Amino acid sequence: MKGKHRFGLLAGSVLIALGTSFAVQAGGRPDLVLQSLGNGRAHASGELLVKYRDGASATDRQALNQGLGAQKLETVRAGNSKKGELALLRLPPGLDVAAAVSAISNDPAVEYAEPNWTYQHQATSNDTYYTNGSLWGMYGDGSSPANQYGSQAAESWTGGHTSCGNVIVGVIDEGIYYQHEDLAANIWTNPYDPADGVDNDGNGYIDDVRGWDFDGNSNNINSGGANDDHGTHVSGTIAGIGGNAKGVAGVCWSGIKLISGKFLGRRGGTTANAIKAIDYFNDLKTRHGLNIVATNNSWGGGGFSQALQDAIGRANTANILFVAAAGNDAYDNDATASYPSNYPNANIIAVASITNTGALSSFSQWGKTTVDLGAPGSGIWSTVPKSSKGSLISSYASYSGTSMATPHVTGAAALYASTRPGATAADIKAAILANTVPTASLQNKTVTGGRLNTTGF
Repeated sequence: MKGKHRFGLLAGSVLIALGTSFAVQAGGRPDLVLQSLGNGRAHASGELLVKYRDGASATDRQALNQGLGAQKLETVRAGNSKKGELALLRLPPGLDVAAAVSAISNDPAVEYAEPNWTYQHQATSNDTYYTNGSLWGMYGDGSSPANQYGSQAAESWTGGHTSCGNVIVGVIDEGIYYQHEDLAANIWTNPYDPADGVDNDGNGYIDDVRGWDFDGNSNNINSGGANDDHGTHVSGTIAGIGGNAKGVAGVCWSGIKLISGKFLGRRGGTTANAIKAIDYFNDLKTRHGLNIVATNNSWGGGGFSQALQDAIGRANTANILFVAAAGNDAYDNDATASYPSNYPNANIIAVASITNTGALSSFSQWGKTTVDLGAPGSGIWSTVPKSSKGSLISSYASYSGTSMATPHVTGAAALYASTRPGATAADIKAAILANTVPTASLQNKTVTGGRLNTTGF
């Protein structure tokens, strides 16, 4: 595609002319992007994600970069003769992101442009664990110990359902301390790319043995050391090893495998790296047929991103659920959108947090039409790494957040799928939502008005 680029630069500033054709010609939702910027949503300074239209030529892309005075940092998603490239650009000093979005959204070579939003995990720290009454999120009405507001996972275990064999879950988060005593046996090992310095499976990631660190661009999924506590904590709720007389037990005791898609680092994570993580799992499932049933997404922030929504849509096409935290800022997501949980994609399950007395957690966001259900999220014990004498050791901690509620639901998805190999993402989501237990604190606060219930899974 060739054509005159409808923007100009004058004395280092963009001349913006927003005519009536803006909404028609521009792809994505520039109105939501600019609204999010106006609301001060965090983004990487001076960085712009640009999705070129299908058929846009290299000449078109180069002309746009030169017109903006921008430098291409990386290709986030490669294009071809039919599909347009998604690129990350560095803007020149003095050109702010909002002005650049407005200026190029009318360009015929551009499908959409948006900031490279930054995200944070949705957890707060508070200060074994099943038998001493601490692991209430796993309890059921009839388990011992018991708690009616738990996920009822313990009752599934009592019924003999402790294995999630042949089921894989992606953890898009911080990294995972994969040597943890309560996780090591449930960490995936890539059969297609052994550690030999070669990209044997041709996915662009050399020796992605247990997943990939998209923040640091390496195969070390525990590059954060003890700082990878959040990713390790959610992993333990999904897949902590049960029946070993140690620590905690996850919703899926055994058989399940976790793959790390680390994109959160010390400064959070970016849209570009979140997209790469999502597509990493999409590729593993579509090319290799791995039974990846869900990704756990205990993070949020930033504003509307068409690029991220598109990536979640590709996960839906691949039949991968996207389980997302509703957020920890105690507001109504129906009134103020919280991303990524607010995207309308059919494969998203948005999760609020409840306490061990069935109340909506004080920090939890809610939404009668945008948040699907509640799950245990206050005072949740799980696995973490701990630094001791210069090395890491296995430890446990109690955290609170919608981050902690989300992996209970992800674990439930894996538990359900493990005995129903033909279940689609839509089937699993429908079963989880239909099986919820009506809960007073969630009435008119969530789509189902209820809390997670794994009975029968």
